[in-house]
Amino acid sequence: MGVADFNRELLNKSMRKTLRISILQMNSSNRHRPNVATVAAAASLAGSENADLLALPEASGLMNRVREEARHLVSTEELDPYIAACRELASKFRIWIHLGSTPVADDSGRYRNRSLLIDNQGSIRARYDKIHLFDVFLPDRPPTGESKRYDPGTDAVLVDTPWGLWGLSICYDLRFPHLYRDYARRGATLMFAPSAFTVPTGTAHWEILLRSRAIENGSWIVAPAQVGKHDDGRITYGHSMIVSPWGEVAVDLGGSSTGQATAELDLEAAVSARNQIPSLKNAREYSIRRVDARHALRPFKKLQTEEVHA
Repeated sequence: MGVADFNRELLNKSMRKTLRISILQMNSSNRHRPNVATVAAAASLAGSENADLLALPEASGLMNRVREEARHLVSTEELDPYIAACRELASKFRIWIHLGSTPVADDSGRYRNRSLLIDNQGSIRARYDKIHLFDVFLPDRPPTGESKRYDPGTDAVLVDTPWGLWGLSICYDLRFPHLYRDYARRGATLMFAPSAFTVPTGTAHWEILLRSRAIENGSWIVAPAQVGKHDDGRITYGHSMIVSPWGEVAVDLGGSSTGQATAELDLEAAVSARNQIPSLKNAREYSIRRVDARHALRPFKKLQTEEVHA
């Protein structure tokens, strides 16, 4: 199916045309219990505001970089108390929850940075393990090596929902635009980017990256974030955002404190943006030819033509 066919499908689907979404900016603790309490209050507020979905940031369930402590706290998805609590809250308040992410143990004893989409009955509808791990080297800061404890995911996840197709990603994935392009080419009109950006990278790149991914793909970008100084010493940038398919910032929760906001998204805005600037449709395959500019190019041979007499 081509891009044009996908966009026709979007227009013809009997999907819901709007999504009422509540986005939460957190300062996650190094223990599960306080984070459960935070999300419980947020789910209650989202339910009272008739939200369809509550969106949480990366590491919403646990932010603990002390290895020995984390080893005793992180468990499998089935046994994780935070995941269980989110499922109960989704059912209690009849609201979908995009969990953002939380660390879970895999069979090897290492971790996965896992995102879950939970429906309003408390059932898990989709899971995504962060593909691109945050291994970076910033000036005057110790190296950040997510791959020391985490294994990367291998599958991008596109989810069919009552509101259309959604694409899942986490934080550092934002710097790999082909992931979002692939989602958009397959019909996604909304993509999640829950995050825990550092202050230096957030100040320099956060809004630019979010708006770029939205504009490039004519898609809503929903990006709940962590903010402030955490129990384990980390400091995160905040500025949880929702960005429209035209690149407009619809929600920005700032960088100084936790908070929550509810917004109603017009999902047909994605189709409108893609019709106005059909970059997905206009994309072409190409090859790359390498040229050595250290040497002059040979001139093109003149075409041999026959003289034609009338």
